[in-house]
Amino acid sequence: MSNLSITDLKKGTIFQLERVPYKVVDYSQKVLGRGGSIVNVKIKSLIDGKVLAKTFKGADTIQSADVTNSEAQYLYSDTSQLYFMDSGTYETFSVNSKIIGGQADYLIEGQKVVSQIFDGNIINVELPKNVFLEVRYTEDAVKGDTSSSIVKEAELENGTKIKVPAFIKTGDVVNVDTTTGKYRERKKD
Repeated sequence: MSNLSITDLKKGTIFQLERVPYKVVDYSQKVLGRGGSIVNVKIKSLIDGKVLAKTFKGADTIQSADVTNSEAQYLYSDTSQLYFMDSGTYETFSVNSKIIGGQADYLIEGQKVVSQIFDGNIINVELPKNVFLEVRYTEDAVKGDTSSSIVKEAELENGTKIKVPAFIKTGDVVNVDTTTGKYRERKKD
C-alpha cells in the first residue's frame, strides 16, 4: 500500500482512513502563505455510504486503499438489498441499497456494473455513468409544443420517473445520467 499526498485527493480518488475505504466526491484546495495549503474534501464511505467533510493539511499523508474491480450483473432487489452476480465466478452477492443510494433507481435486470472489493469483501457497486432505458409511459406532446425547453414527466421501464423534453414519446429509449437522474438524449435508431 502506498501513501498519497493531500493534492492526490482529486474527485474519484479512493483511499482509506482508519481501515475504512473512502471515495472523494468533492475537492477544493486553499493555498496558504509560505507555500502551505489545506485541502477540503467531501468523502463517501464505501462501506456504509455516509458522506463526511474532512480537512487535510499540507504535511498529512493518506493511505491509498487497495480496492479491486470486478464485472458483475444486476439480478434483482428486495426491500433493503440489491443482488448481483459476479461475471467471472458466477457467485451471487448482495449490497445494501443505501450504499448505492439514488443510483439504484436506474438499474434494470441484466445490467452490467462494476463491483469493488476491499479486504476480500464486496463493498460497493459502480453503475455506468449513463444508461439507456425505455420510456414506458409519457403524455403526448401538445401539437406545436415540441421544443426541447419544455419538459414533461416520463415513467421508465423500471418504474423510475424523470423529466424529459416534450418530443419524447412512449416507447422511445432515452439516455439517463445515473448520477443526476437527468435526461441526456434520445437513442438514435
